[in-house]
Amino acid sequence: MAVVTMKSLLESGVHFGHQVKRWDPRMKKYIFAERNGIHIIDLQKTIQSIKDAYDAVRKTVTAGKSVLFVGTKKQAQQAIQKEAERCGMFYVNNRWLGGMLTNFVTIKKSLLRLKKLEKMEVDGSFENLTKKEIAALGKERSKLQKNLGGIKEMKDPPGILFIIDTRMESIAVAEAQRLNIPIVAVVDTNCNPEGIDYPIPGNDDAIRAITLFTQIIANAVVEADNEAGLKIIETLGEEDEDMEEMMNDISLKEEDREIDIDAYASGEEEEAKTESTEKDNLGTEEDDIHVDIDKVYEEE
Repeated sequence: MAVVTMKSLLESGVHFGHQVKRWDPRMKKYIFAERNGIHIIDLQKTIQSIKDAYDAVRKTVTAGKSVLFVGTKKQAQQAIQKEAERCGMFYVNNRWLGGMLTNFVTIKKSLLRLKKLEKMEVDGSFENLTKKEIAALGKERSKLQKNLGGIKEMKDPPGILFIIDTRMESIAVAEAQRLNIPIVAVVDTNCNPEGIDYPIPGNDDAIRAITLFTQIIANAVVEADNEAGLKIIETLGEEDEDMEEMMNDISLKEEDREIDIDAYASGEEEEAKTESTEKDNLGTEEDDIHVDIDKVYEEE
């Protein structure tokens, strides 16, 4: 099954770049032509780039690492959150806080604070506070939820980043490069593809194009999770087969066990003697019983 088709790319407007005057010369190899002062992206190269990125994400998830979806521009916020939640991964769709990766220890403290405020709201701790204190804590919680809600359960830095618009998310790109975290990014004709591990040339402004790219990466995560589930099932099947083989080996060993003929014969003789002795005892007991026939008739 194809990861993406040329038809879906054309329908989503992935091939439309920026105006010619706003281009980055380093994107020249991904540009197909120019139409009415707008660059047209080569979709053949886009498809190949999508396949490479798809495989990279799938391998990362299969290895047990997480994916962080990043897209804070208005066109990307909804798609990033929806697809990240669908595949069970983390996301940042409001604002990239400086040091979110390079200073993750401090970010962890903020995450613990967010969880604490949520717990206080549920367990009734707010009942002992004034309205002013409750309002202040609620404001703090909503601010933390807005910026860190998508990574609330993230315990370690992600294994790979998926970014929409590298120009806008330049801080996220710089932090990932510093920590040697692979980057999958949608790069438009005004972006710099250098330093991006898996650049995907395409339109990063159209909502339909952003949604399509995000769905593809989310599908890679889902497929990797399904593969892990199949591997577990196959492993369980192999364990059952091993158990069956082991039981067969045990039964064969029982059948193949050597028998001492002399001991077996002597055992049969002893059993025969025992049976004859029991029969003799029964016979003597029956002989010792005396029945008075006249007495029986009289009683009847």
